[in-house]
Amino acid sequence: MVPTASIEVSRLSKVFGPIHAVDDVSFTVQPGAVTGFLGPNGAGKTTTLRMILGLVTPTAGTATIRGRPYAELDDPVRTVGAALEASNFHPGRTGRDHLRAMALAGGLPADRADQVLTQVGLTEPGQRRAGTYSSGMRQRLALASALLGDPQVLLLDEPTNGLDPEGIFWLRGFLRHLAGQGRTVLVSSHVLAEVEQTCDDVVILARGRLIRACPLNELVADRGVHVVVRTPDSDALRSALGSGVDGQRPTALTDLADGSLRVDGLAAAQVGRAALRGGVELHELREEGTDLEDVFLALTGGDGTAPT
Repeated sequence: MVPTASIEVSRLSKVFGPIHAVDDVSFTVQPGAVTGFLGPNGAGKTTTLRMILGLVTPTAGTATIRGRPYAELDDPVRTVGAALEASNFHPGRTGRDHLRAMALAGGLPADRADQVLTQVGLTEPGQRRAGTYSSGMRQRLALASALLGDPQVLLLDEPTNGLDPEGIFWLRGFLRHLAGQGRTVLVSSHVLAEVEQTCDDVVILARGRLIRACPLNELVADRGVHVVVRTPDSDALRSALGSGVDGQRPTALTDLADGSLRVDGLAAAQVGRAALRGGVELHELREEGTDLEDVFLALTGGDGTAPT
């Protein structure tokens, strides 16, 4: 039986001198989904991607694709496509010539260059020297390079860097399309709003350690919702809530910058009943879900200073 095109990372570690860049990390990336690889700068994401691709030797642990290390794949070019940076091209070559040279080196038909240029929207720019490309065009060229072998697995490191809003919108749909074909897509990103609109699953690192690996909707649901309420008499509302509603009391009350009050641990209807019972005038009452940025900062401690 041929293994599915999943990525398996098991107890993976990498030490650079005194720095534990990746520390005992395990997770699985499944086919048919876009998985977001998240973490503050220096969390160990790029080092992990390089170990998956065999570009960095692990200190401990394993990383496999289709059940094998990258170096042992029968046909790596047609199995895995990767774009870890958008600058590995000769600026004097056209985008098309760059891709044709890569296709030749990988034993692929030369006409794959034209096919992937069309896929990423670079048909006309592909005739120009890559050194004249904008940062967004360079990102598209890097993605075209990753697609040359029509791989089942894609690893992309910060693919939205340099893309304009139209390009980001296009990339979102393109990645969803690839995952819909049953491919395995792992995308490192720091654009949390984009991750929330694109990804099915998330893997979160901080300070080289795994913080969470789960479906995206499960991650956000775990943080629940809170209630935002606005009143001209917040002291009276605090007192009413402190007396309890339905045998429950708020787990936290937080004054927000706009003068409203955030209530955790109670539903909006319970806050409304407490206000009615206490004769407190309300100007606004709403439930608000926690977005991915809030969840990310809570899980990572909001610390972007972890070692590289």
